[in-house]
Amino acid sequence: MRVVEFGSLLAGPFCGQLLADFGAEVIKCEPPRQGDPMRDWGQEKPHGKSLWWPIVARNKKSVTVDLRTPEGQAVARRLIAQCDVVVENFRPGTMQRWGLGYEQLSADNPGLVMVQVSGFGQDGPYSARPGYGSVGEAMGGLRYVVGDPRTPPSRVGISLGDSLAGTFAALGALLALRVRDRTGRGQVVDSAIYEAVLAMMESLLPEYALAGHVRERTGAILPNIAPSNVYPTRDDGLVLIAANQDTVFRRLATAMDMTELGTDPRFATHAARGHHQAELDGIIAKWSEQHDTEQLMAVMVTHDVPVGQVYRAPEMLRDEHFAAREAIVRVAHPEFGEFPMQNVVPRLSATPGRVRWTGPQLGEHTDEVLAAVVGLTTAEIDELRTSGVI
Repeated sequence: MRVVEFGSLLAGPFCGQLLADFGAEVIKCEPPRQGDPMRDWGQEKPHGKSLWWPIVARNKKSVTVDLRTPEGQAVARRLIAQCDVVVENFRPGTMQRWGLGYEQLSADNPGLVMVQVSGFGQDGPYSARPGYGSVGEAMGGLRYVVGDPRTPPSRVGISLGDSLAGTFAALGALLALRVRDRTGRGQVVDSAIYEAVLAMMESLLPEYALAGHVRERTGAILPNIAPSNVYPTRDDGLVLIAANQDTVFRRLATAMDMTELGTDPRFATHAARGHHQAELDGIIAKWSEQHDTEQLMAVMVTHDVPVGQVYRAPEMLRDEHFAAREAIVRVAHPEFGEFPMQNVVPRLSATPGRVRWTGPQLGEHTDEVLAAVVGLTTAEIDELRTSGVI
């Protein structure tokens, strides 16, 4: 499968990353000279280099082309004619203004699948608005329910809205390709960030429409799901124990040497534990803080109680399970040497994905792609470069 990726930052490129992870030839088209802003983004930039770009652009080829010029648009159209999928996350209407709308492109390539990722979708009264992931998280309902109830809404510490929209975009691309296998015709995949977030919001809507309940921020817990919380340890660790099912809670009570909790009317059933959630959390926290983290983890594992330490990057990098499953892969990088990053998800038994290389240098594959895929001659490529189109 050959994919051409336009746009920048995260929502569209994350879709491209997922497809590239499983072997698609993803050709990323960037503006000449400056490239995708993601090349400069990130909290930490050793040697002035982004640590985010090598991940979101992994397994992709970089081609530079100026889509604001007629010559660049002509090159892009010829490239798209040789592709199965085009991914873009410009503001709706931009591709049409450049002569690269779906009607024009499908005339050249009837089987083309066009994936369009945006803040608010390709139509509707808000479609022309700029839409970042943070806005989609707010309007999709996520921001309001995240954080401590005593403070204003918080954000998750990652760009979740963008990544969700990119994930649904990749799913849509694969579904559309499956239809194309039967019909020979492509179609448009419209992935809006706010709708991708909304899709994750469980029963939030009917809770209000049918029961008059508005979900509020609840901090580290889900109301009436108990016990399922982060508990302190003697050595200042944080351990999440999830024992909200009746049988599992009785195992937890045994592990705590408090078997009587399993039959206590306040805690014996799921509903009762939910009603006495704060009281139960207090009992467990008082017990957990008498144990070191490793000891507490061992006791939970011995009694078959779901448990996990709250991990940061250091814990992930030294965890034996992460290592055994190669959840973190180390890839050669021209500046950083060995570069650790999250591996491909999900795992396929027969055709697994893999990280073949980190994000490419700007324009690293321009000549290769324009010659081999588009069919331009060396002289034509040189002329485009001289005129600043590539």
